[in-house]
This record gives sequence, C-alpha cells and structure tokens, in this order.
Amino acid sequence: MNGRVLISGCSGGGKSTLLDEIEARGHAVVKEPGRRIVAEQKAGDGKALPWVDMAAFARRATEMARHDLSAAAERGGFVFFDRGLVDAAVALQQAIGVPVAETLAGAHRYAPCVFLAPPWPEIFTRDADRQHDLSTAIAEYHRLEQAFDALGYAICLLPKAPVSDRADLVLQKVGLT
Repeated sequence: MNGRVLISGCSGGGKSTLLDEIEARGHAVVKEPGRRIVAEQKAGDGKALPWVDMAAFARRATEMARHDLSAAAERGGFVFFDRGLVDAAVALQQAIGVPVAETLAGAHRYAPCVFLAPPWPEIFTRDADRQHDLSTAIAEYHRLEQAFDALGYAICLLPKAPVSDRADLVLQKVGLT
C-alpha cells in the first residue's frame, strides 16, 4: 500500500489545521512547502517569495516537494503531506508554462486517493504569508482539481466539517482506524 497521503486543495481551506490534528494523533506529517519557503525567504534575500517571483517560488517548491516525496518513499509507512509535488507542478505550469507531466517525470506517486479541501469562504483568511485573495485561491483549486483528475488520482473531497471529523474521515479512508 502506498502510504504517501496527499492533502491538497483550496488555499485557506483548512488543510494545515487538518494536518496538525493528524500529527497530534501520532502520524507523520510533512508541512506545506510553500509556508516553509516563505519562512526561508523572509530569513534570506526574499527573491523567491510568491508575490515577488512566482516562477522562482514554484521552482523552489518543486525542488522541496520532490525531496519530501523521495524521503517519505524511502522511509515507508504512512506519511501525510500538506500539499506536495503536484501542487508545485501546477504552480510552475501556471507561472511559466512548464507542463505538469514534465515536472513530475520520474517522481514517486502519492496514494491513489488525494484529499481535496474545497473552497471554504467562511474560514479563508489572508495573513503575512498568504497575501492572495479568495478568488485567486479558488482558481488555484480548480487547476489542482483538473490536474489530479488528469493524472489519474481519485479525488476525495473533504467535507466542510469540524477538524476532528475531517481527520477521522482521512484516517478511515486510508485504513488507519
């Protein structure tokens, strides 16, 4: 069984909160590359921030997500990802037109079922690291949805429900409850 479980979807849709809950229940989690890159860039020269140079940001996200995915494949067992390589490939395609399939070439795949957080306007917030608006997040969600479908992943939509219910659903679907 492929235990590399990807949680993707709309920015501001509750993914990181869900992953925090899954981690609190004792499961391995890989934090979102985008947030890690923003922290890294704010501590450095800031040239690869998404609002400064989206192409540089997407390239860095691709590199980081590829490393995360390879490390999880070597480790084995279940690992839950807050976004991942497909997200980065979709961002790179949007930024400079590199086809998703080209970015993913040779990479390990995630588990067959990808969990998508749909747009949830009631919980969407901007912050210092998420400077885009809800309409931009929704457009990104639709690009991701199309990419996962084209790549042959089964899409499991996360319900707009309390985080504990969402975590129960994910863990049940992957056979960990």
